Amino acid sequence: MIDRPLTLPLGLLCISAAVLGGAYAFQYLGGLQPCTLCLYQRWPWWIAAGFAVVALLMIRDRRATRGLAAFGAMAVLVGTGIAVYHVGVEQHWWTGPSACSGTSETPQTLEALRAQILAAPVVRCDDIAWSLFGISMAGYNVLISLATGLGILSLLQRNRRTT
Repeated sequence: MIDRPLTLPLGLLCISAAVLGGAYAFQYLGGLQPCTLCLYQRWPWWIAAGFAVVALLMIRDRRATRGLAAFGAMAVLVGTGIAVYHVGVEQHWWTGPSACSGTSETPQTLEALRAQILAAPVVRCDDIAWSLFGISMAGYNVLISLATGLGILSLLQRNRRTT
C-alpha cells in the first residue's frame, strides 16, 4: 500500500523525465531526428509531468494530489494510443498522416511534383529509425506508457479502497 502523498506524483514525474530525457538524448546525442508522430508522443509525457508538478505543489490536499495523479495517468494512456497508432504506421498496418508517411496523391504536373518533393518531411513516420529486439522506440513507448498509466490508476484504486 502506498500511503505517502508524494509517492505517485513523484514517481510520475520521474518516469516522465526519464522518458522525455531518453527521447531528447536519442535526438540530440544520438542524432535521430524525430518524425511528426514521435513529437506528438512527447506531449502526453509533458502534460503528465505538469500534473505531477502541480500535485507536488498541492501536497497538503490529498484529494487534489490523487486527482492530479489520475489526470497524469490518463494523459499517459492517451499517449499509449498515439504510440500504438505510430507503431501501426511503422508496421504498415494502416496509413499514417500524408504529411509524414509515404502515402500521398500522385502529382499531376511537374510543378506539383516539385512542390511535393520540397514539402516532404526529412523524417518519415513510417520508417523505423531505431529498434531493439525488433521493437521500435514507438513500441517501447507503448509498453512504458501502458504500464505507467495503468500502474498509477491501479495504485490509486488500491489506495482508495484502503483509505
